[in-house]
Amino acid sequence: MVVCVFLKTQNNSPSVWFQDGSYLAEFLLAKGYEVHGILRRSSSFNTGRIEHLYHNPQTHTEGSDFTGSAVTAVLHMKLHYGDLTDSTCLVKIINEVKPTEIYNLGAQSHVKISFDLAEYTADVDGVGTLRLLDAVKTCGLTDTVRFYQASTSELYGKVQEIPQKETTPFYPRSPYGHKTSSFWIKLSFLGIKLSKFAQITNLCSNFVTRKISRSVAKIHLGQLQCFSLGNLDSKRDWGHAKDYVEAMWLMLQQKEPIDFVIATGEVHSVREFVEKAFKHVGKTIVWEGKNEEEVGRCQETGVIHVKVDPKYYRPTEVDFLQGDSSKALKIIGWKPRVTFEELVKEMVDADIELMRNNPNA
Repeated sequence: MVVCVFLKTQNNSPSVWFQDGSYLAEFLLAKGYEVHGILRRSSSFNTGRIEHLYHNPQTHTEGSDFTGSAVTAVLHMKLHYGDLTDSTCLVKIINEVKPTEIYNLGAQSHVKISFDLAEYTADVDGVGTLRLLDAVKTCGLTDTVRFYQASTSELYGKVQEIPQKETTPFYPRSPYGHKTSSFWIKLSFLGIKLSKFAQITNLCSNFVTRKISRSVAKIHLGQLQCFSLGNLDSKRDWGHAKDYVEAMWLMLQQKEPIDFVIATGEVHSVREFVEKAFKHVGKTIVWEGKNEEEVGRCQETGVIHVKVDPKYYRPTEVDFLQGDSSKALKIIGWKPRVTFEELVKEMVDADIELMRNNPNA
């Protein structure tokens, strides 16, 4: 089986293998797939997350065989240069590879940046998906390709019901959320019927969780004293990307196309994530002050480690997101394995190791 994985972009910078893409590649390779990854061209190679899979990251256009750490068979992966804003290259890649499954993870997914780069976000995230679908249609593969479209909980925005499920009305509050909503509208308008579609909530390295784990790691190593955040009381349903990529694959193995919400069902605030992260490195955070004057102080040392900065507030806030994945459990047998506490610890430990070796990473 041959699969194409389209990768995330970070605002207007070259795309990289974010954690969902690298976990997905590892998962599919272990199942014997031939994986073709599509990434944007950059002046330097940025494939750090897959170096354990792809032993020669500079041979993007040639590919190479390798053996995964937990797999004994010889596996195959090839990287291609491509861009969701370039329909010609999409047609060329799809026609050359002729994939049986496509996972589109490509997006400008930074919510705050989407307000500054609204047109670019729409071009990559909304129209880009349309270009990819049209490429599949142009190549005559609509009857054979199973297509996974990564979506976002930002679709629900100003939530109309709690928890959010597959039938919950969309109410996006950002250009990033609107672009995903527009994808569903365009899909219905075109009448494109590929084998599979699905939606999922995403975790990305430029989200607030990564900022917290990275900052806590640097504070623990003595490389930083304090960092700033926006809305500490924003509540989210955070899950592990490794769990979510399994759900992606399970969706495409069904006989009929079905949309799913993939979530843990647990809600935690940004404030709680901060507290758990610091607790893992032996620091207890106590909160003082209110609103923009609020700070997080280390109880053991008295040092202020967290401040609130209004520049990190969203123009339109999304206060509460909680997913209901009971449909996924019932139909595809999926449920999350990694707990919130385990997720926080893993992220902090990974960033401690990263910052210890490369403080500027």
